[in-house]
Amino acid sequence: MELEFNVSLITLDGFIEIEKYRCLYFLIVFTVFILILFCNCTIIFIIVVQKSLHEPMYIFIAALLTNSVMFSIAVYPKLLVDILSKRQIITYYACLLQYVVYYCLGASEFLLLTAMSFDRYVSICKPLQYQSLMSKRRVTVMLMLSWLWPLFQLTVAISGKVIINQRPCSFTLEGIFCDSALQLLLCKKLEELAVLDTLILVNVVVLPSLFILFTYIRILKISYRSSKEIRSKAAQTCLPHLLVLVNFSCLSSFDVIIGFFGSGYPKTLHLTVMLQIIIYQPLFNPIIYGLKMKEISKHLHLLKTSSFFSVL
Repeated sequence: MELEFNVSLITLDGFIEIEKYRCLYFLIVFTVFILILFCNCTIIFIIVVQKSLHEPMYIFIAALLTNSVMFSIAVYPKLLVDILSKRQIITYYACLLQYVVYYCLGASEFLLLTAMSFDRYVSICKPLQYQSLMSKRRVTVMLMLSWLWPLFQLTVAISGKVIINQRPCSFTLEGIFCDSALQLLLCKKLEELAVLDTLILVNVVVLPSLFILFTYIRILKISYRSSKEIRSKAAQTCLPHLLVLVNFSCLSSFDVIIGFFGSGYPKTLHLTVMLQIIIYQPLFNPIIYGLKMKEISKHLHLLKTSSFFSVL
Protein backbone atom coordinates (compact mmCIF):
# COMPACT_ATOMS: atom_id res chain seq x y z
CA MET A 1 0.00 0.00 0.00
CA GLU A 2 2.86 2.38 0.85
CA LEU A 3 4.62 1.60 -2.45
CA GLU A 4 1.43 2.20 -4.44
CA PHE A 5 0.86 5.50 -2.67
CA ASN A 6 4.44 6.68 -3.33
CA VAL A 7 4.28 5.69 -7.00
CA SER A 8 1.15 7.82 -7.46
CA LEU A 9 3.01 11.00 -6.41
CA ILE A 10 4.42 13.32 -9.06
CA THR A 11 7.23 15.73 -8.27
CA LEU A 12 6.91 19.22 -9.78
CA ASP A 13 10.48 19.98 -10.78
CA GLY A 14 9.99 23.34 -12.48
CA PHE A 15 11.31 25.68 -9.79
CA ILE A 16 14.86 27.02 -9.82
CA GLU A 17 16.77 27.14 -6.51
CA ILE A 18 13.52 27.26 -4.54
CA GLU A 19 15.34 26.82 -1.23
CA LYS A 20 17.34 29.97 -1.92
CA TYR A 21 14.54 32.11 -3.37
CA ARG A 22 11.52 30.69 -1.49
CA CYS A 23 10.51 34.01 0.12
CA LEU A 24 10.98 35.94 -3.13
CA TYR A 25 8.91 33.39 -5.08
CA PHE A 26 6.13 33.52 -2.49
CA LEU A 27 6.08 37.33 -2.30
CA ILE A 28 5.91 37.75 -6.10
CA VAL A 29 3.30 35.03 -6.66
CA PHE A 30 1.10 36.15 -3.74
CA THR A 31 1.23 39.81 -4.83
CA VAL A 32 0.35 38.91 -8.41
CA PHE A 33 -2.52 36.70 -7.23
CA ILE A 34 -4.03 39.53 -5.16
CA LEU A 35 -3.59 41.99 -8.06
CA ILE A 36 -5.30 39.58 -10.47
CA LEU A 37 -8.27 39.11 -8.14
CA PHE A 38 -8.56 42.84 -7.41
CA CYS A 39 -8.26 44.07 -11.03
CA ASN A 40 -10.58 41.47 -12.53
CA CYS A 41 -13.20 41.66 -9.79
CA THR A 42 -13.26 45.48 -9.93
CA ILE A 43 -14.19 45.51 -13.62
CA ILE A 44 -16.65 42.63 -13.18
CA PHE A 45 -18.26 44.61 -10.34
CA ILE A 46 -18.55 47.73 -12.54
CA ILE A 47 -20.16 45.77 -15.38
CA VAL A 48 -22.63 44.04 -13.02
CA VAL A 49 -23.61 47.24 -11.18
CA GLN A 50 -23.83 49.66 -14.12
CA LYS A 51 -27.02 48.96 -16.09
CA SER A 52 -25.66 50.94 -19.04
CA LEU A 53 -23.04 48.20 -19.46
CA HIS A 54 -25.58 45.37 -19.62
CA GLU A 55 -24.89 44.82 -23.31
CA PRO A 56 -23.49 41.69 -25.03
CA MET A 57 -20.01 43.18 -25.52
CA TYR A 58 -19.58 44.02 -21.83
CA ILE A 59 -21.24 40.78 -20.71
CA PHE A 60 -18.65 38.84 -22.70
CA ILE A 61 -15.87 40.96 -21.16
CA ALA A 62 -17.22 40.17 -17.68
CA ALA A 63 -17.31 36.46 -18.60
CA LEU A 64 -13.73 36.61 -19.89
CA LEU A 65 -12.54 38.24 -16.67
CA THR A 66 -14.51 35.71 -14.59
CA ASN A 67 -12.68 33.02 -16.54
CA SER A 68 -9.36 34.64 -15.57
CA VAL A 69 -10.39 34.64 -11.90
CA MET A 70 -11.33 30.94 -12.03
CA PHE A 71 -8.07 30.15 -13.84
CA SER A 72 -6.05 31.94 -11.15
CA ILE A 73 -7.93 30.22 -8.32
CA ALA A 74 -7.20 26.86 -9.98
CA VAL A 75 -3.45 27.54 -10.20
CA TYR A 76 -2.25 30.01 -7.57
CA PRO A 77 -3.31 28.46 -4.20
CA LYS A 78 -1.56 25.15 -5.01
CA LEU A 79 1.43 27.09 -6.34
CA LEU A 80 1.72 29.08 -3.12
CA VAL A 81 1.48 25.88 -1.03
CA ASP A 82 4.21 24.27 -3.17
CA ILE A 83 6.51 27.27 -2.73
CA LEU A 84 6.23 26.97 1.08
CA SER A 85 6.60 23.16 1.08
CA LYS A 86 9.87 21.25 1.34
CA ARG A 87 8.74 18.96 -1.49
CA GLN A 88 6.70 20.11 -4.48
CA ILE A 89 4.49 17.06 -5.05
CA ILE A 90 1.00 16.23 -6.28
CA THR A 91 -0.92 12.97 -6.68
CA TYR A 92 -1.47 11.70 -10.21
CA TYR A 93 -5.26 12.09 -10.08
CA ALA A 94 -5.01 15.58 -8.55
CA CYS A 95 -2.60 16.40 -11.36
CA LEU A 96 -5.14 15.15 -13.91
CA LEU A 97 -7.82 17.33 -12.30
CA GLN A 98 -5.59 20.43 -12.41
CA TYR A 99 -4.75 19.57 -16.05
CA VAL A 100 -8.46 19.41 -16.96
CA VAL A 101 -9.34 22.66 -15.17
CA TYR A 102 -6.31 24.45 -16.65
CA TYR A 103 -7.09 23.48 -20.25
CA CYS A 104 -10.86 23.78 -19.86
CA LEU A 105 -10.52 27.41 -18.83
CA GLY A 106 -7.86 28.01 -21.48
CA ALA A 107 -10.16 26.60 -24.17
CA SER A 108 -13.08 28.61 -22.74
CA GLU A 109 -11.03 31.77 -23.17
CA PHE A 110 -10.62 31.00 -26.88
CA LEU A 111 -14.36 30.38 -27.24
CA LEU A 112 -15.23 33.56 -25.33
CA LEU A 113 -12.90 35.54 -27.61
CA THR A 114 -14.69 33.89 -30.54
CA ALA A 115 -18.08 35.01 -29.18
CA MET A 116 -16.71 38.53 -28.71
CA SER A 117 -15.42 38.64 -32.28
CA PHE A 118 -18.86 37.54 -33.53
CA ASP A 119 -20.46 40.29 -31.44
CA ARG A 120 -18.14 42.91 -32.95
CA TYR A 121 -18.73 41.50 -36.44
CA VAL A 122 -22.52 41.79 -36.10
CA SER A 123 -22.28 45.23 -34.48
CA ILE A 124 -20.12 46.72 -37.27
CA CYS A 125 -21.04 44.69 -40.34
CA LYS A 126 -24.76 44.02 -39.65
CA PRO A 127 -25.88 46.83 -37.31
CA LEU A 128 -29.56 46.64 -38.30
CA GLN A 129 -29.72 42.96 -37.32
CA TYR A 130 -27.75 43.36 -34.09
CA GLN A 131 -30.71 43.23 -31.67
CA SER A 132 -32.13 40.06 -33.22
CA LEU A 133 -28.79 38.27 -33.70
CA MET A 134 -27.44 39.14 -30.25
CA SER A 135 -30.54 38.51 -28.17
CA LYS A 136 -30.30 37.66 -24.45
CA ARG A 137 -31.09 34.03 -25.17
CA ARG A 138 -28.35 33.73 -27.81
CA VAL A 139 -25.79 35.45 -25.58
CA THR A 140 -26.66 33.03 -22.73
CA VAL A 141 -26.29 30.02 -25.05
CA MET A 142 -22.91 31.29 -26.29
CA LEU A 143 -21.67 31.78 -22.73
CA MET A 144 -22.82 28.32 -21.62
CA LEU A 145 -21.25 26.65 -24.66
CA SER A 146 -17.97 28.50 -24.06
CA TRP A 147 -17.63 26.81 -20.67
CA LEU A 148 -19.46 23.50 -21.11
CA TRP A 149 -18.17 22.43 -24.55
CA PRO A 150 -14.46 22.30 -23.52
CA LEU A 151 -15.42 20.69 -20.20
CA PHE A 152 -17.35 17.92 -21.98
CA GLN A 153 -14.55 17.18 -24.46
CA LEU A 154 -11.73 17.19 -21.91
CA THR A 155 -13.78 15.07 -19.49
CA VAL A 156 -14.23 12.47 -22.24
CA ALA A 157 -10.48 12.52 -23.01
CA ILE A 158 -9.45 12.19 -19.35
CA SER A 159 -12.07 9.48 -18.74
CA GLY A 160 -10.49 7.50 -21.56
CA LYS A 161 -7.08 7.75 -19.87
CA VAL A 162 -8.54 6.66 -16.53
CA ILE A 163 -10.57 3.76 -18.01
CA ILE A 164 -7.55 2.23 -19.76
CA ASN A 165 -5.49 2.88 -16.61
CA GLN A 166 -3.04 5.13 -18.43
CA ARG A 167 -0.52 5.86 -15.69
CA PRO A 168 2.85 7.63 -15.61
CA CYS A 169 6.15 5.74 -15.96
CA SER A 170 8.13 8.82 -14.99
CA PHE A 171 7.23 10.79 -11.86
CA THR A 172 9.13 14.03 -12.33
CA LEU A 173 7.19 16.71 -14.22
CA GLU A 174 9.28 19.58 -15.57
CA GLY A 175 6.86 22.30 -14.59
CA ILE A 176 5.41 24.24 -11.68
CA PHE A 177 1.88 22.91 -12.25
CA CYS A 178 0.22 20.19 -14.33
CA ASP A 179 0.17 21.29 -17.97
CA SER A 180 0.76 19.52 -21.30
CA ALA A 181 4.13 18.23 -20.00
CA LEU A 182 2.05 15.61 -18.14
CA GLN A 183 1.65 13.76 -21.46
CA LEU A 184 5.40 13.10 -21.53
CA LEU A 185 5.19 11.07 -18.31
CA LEU A 186 2.62 8.51 -19.47
CA CYS A 187 3.63 4.90 -20.16
CA LYS A 188 1.10 4.25 -22.93
CA LYS A 189 0.75 6.70 -25.79
CA LEU A 190 -2.23 5.25 -27.65
CA GLU A 191 -2.92 6.47 -31.18
CA GLU A 192 -6.69 6.68 -30.48
CA LEU A 193 -6.16 9.05 -27.55
CA ALA A 194 -3.69 11.12 -29.59
CA VAL A 195 -6.34 11.48 -32.32
CA LEU A 196 -8.92 12.49 -29.69
CA ASP A 197 -6.55 15.11 -28.25
CA THR A 198 -5.96 16.47 -31.76
CA LEU A 199 -9.72 16.69 -32.41
CA ILE A 200 -10.20 18.60 -29.17
CA LEU A 201 -7.40 21.00 -30.14
CA VAL A 202 -9.06 21.57 -33.53
CA ASN A 203 -12.52 22.07 -31.98
CA VAL A 204 -11.58 24.52 -29.24
CA VAL A 205 -8.55 26.32 -30.71
CA VAL A 206 -8.03 25.94 -34.48
CA LEU A 207 -11.64 26.38 -35.67
CA PRO A 208 -12.37 29.30 -33.28
CA SER A 209 -9.11 30.97 -34.37
CA LEU A 210 -10.08 30.65 -38.05
CA PHE A 211 -13.52 32.09 -37.29
CA ILE A 212 -11.96 35.02 -35.38
CA LEU A 213 -9.61 35.65 -38.31
CA PHE A 214 -12.57 35.63 -40.72
CA THR A 215 -14.62 38.08 -38.60
CA TYR A 216 -11.79 40.58 -38.21
CA ILE A 217 -10.94 40.46 -41.92
CA ARG A 218 -14.59 41.26 -42.65
CA ILE A 219 -14.57 44.06 -40.05
CA LEU A 220 -11.42 45.56 -41.58
CA LYS A 221 -12.95 45.45 -45.08
CA ILE A 222 -16.21 47.06 -43.96
CA SER A 223 -14.40 49.67 -41.86
CA TYR A 224 -12.06 50.61 -44.71
CA ARG A 225 -15.03 51.32 -46.98
CA SER A 226 -17.06 53.14 -44.30
CA SER A 227 -17.01 56.59 -42.74
CA LYS A 228 -14.42 57.87 -40.30
CA GLU A 229 -16.92 57.41 -37.46
CA ILE A 230 -17.34 53.70 -38.23
CA ARG A 231 -13.55 53.24 -38.47
CA SER A 232 -13.13 54.96 -35.10
CA LYS A 233 -15.80 52.74 -33.50
CA ALA A 234 -14.17 49.62 -34.93
CA ALA A 235 -10.75 50.67 -33.63
CA GLN A 236 -12.05 51.48 -30.12
CA THR A 237 -13.93 48.21 -29.64
CA CYS A 238 -11.83 45.76 -31.67
CA LEU A 239 -8.30 46.81 -30.71
CA PRO A 240 -8.57 45.56 -27.08
CA HIS A 241 -9.94 42.21 -28.31
CA LEU A 242 -7.09 41.86 -30.83
CA LEU A 243 -4.45 42.68 -28.21
CA VAL A 244 -5.89 40.11 -25.81
CA LEU A 245 -6.19 37.51 -28.60
CA VAL A 246 -2.62 37.97 -29.86
CA ASN A 247 -1.21 37.85 -26.33
CA PHE A 248 -3.22 34.73 -25.43
CA SER A 249 -2.39 32.96 -28.72
CA CYS A 250 1.35 33.55 -28.29
CA LEU A 251 1.34 32.27 -24.71
CA SER A 252 -0.77 29.24 -25.68
CA SER A 253 1.67 28.40 -28.48
CA PHE A 254 4.56 28.57 -26.01
CA ASP A 255 2.64 26.28 -23.67
CA VAL A 256 2.16 23.62 -26.35
CA ILE A 257 5.77 23.83 -27.58
CA ILE A 258 7.30 23.76 -24.10
CA GLY A 259 4.88 21.03 -23.01
CA PHE A 260 5.66 18.58 -25.79
CA PHE A 261 9.36 19.36 -26.16
CA GLY A 262 10.05 20.49 -22.58
CA SER A 263 13.02 18.20 -22.03
CA GLY A 264 14.93 19.95 -24.80
CA TYR A 265 14.64 23.42 -23.27
CA PRO A 266 16.61 25.01 -20.43
CA LYS A 267 14.80 24.91 -17.10
CA THR A 268 15.05 28.71 -16.79
CA LEU A 269 13.25 29.22 -20.12
CA HIS A 270 10.54 26.73 -19.15
CA LEU A 271 9.93 28.47 -15.81
CA THR A 272 9.89 31.92 -17.45
CA VAL A 273 7.29 30.84 -20.01
CA MET A 274 5.10 29.15 -17.38
CA LEU A 275 5.17 32.25 -15.19
CA GLN A 276 4.23 34.43 -18.18
CA ILE A 277 1.26 32.16 -18.91
CA ILE A 278 -0.15 32.38 -15.39
CA ILE A 279 0.69 36.07 -14.86
CA TYR A 280 0.33 37.96 -18.14
CA GLN A 281 -3.08 36.89 -19.37
CA PRO A 282 -5.10 37.15 -16.11
CA LEU A 283 -3.43 40.51 -15.38
CA PHE A 284 -3.33 41.71 -19.00
CA ASN A 285 -7.09 41.33 -19.64
CA PRO A 286 -8.44 43.77 -17.00
CA ILE A 287 -5.70 46.31 -17.72
CA ILE A 288 -6.44 46.34 -21.44
CA TYR A 289 -10.21 46.49 -21.04
CA GLY A 290 -9.97 49.00 -18.20
CA LEU A 291 -7.77 51.38 -20.20
CA LYS A 292 -8.93 50.85 -23.78
CA MET A 293 -12.70 50.47 -23.41
CA LYS A 294 -14.02 54.02 -23.09
CA GLU A 295 -17.17 53.22 -21.06
CA ILE A 296 -15.37 50.94 -18.59
CA SER A 297 -12.55 53.47 -18.21
CA LYS A 298 -15.08 56.21 -17.49
CA HIS A 299 -16.78 54.20 -14.74
CA LEU A 300 -13.41 53.19 -13.29
CA HIS A 301 -12.51 56.89 -13.01
CA LEU A 302 -15.86 57.64 -11.34
CA LEU A 303 -15.38 54.74 -8.91
CA LYS A 304 -11.87 55.94 -8.05
CA THR A 305 -13.12 59.53 -7.53
CA SER A 306 -16.05 58.46 -5.34
CA SER A 307 -13.78 56.20 -3.26
CA PHE A 308 -11.33 59.08 -2.78
CA PHE A 309 -14.03 61.45 -1.55
CA SER A 310 -15.57 58.83 0.70
CA VAL A 311 -12.17 58.39 2.39
CA LEU A 312 -11.92 62.15 2.87
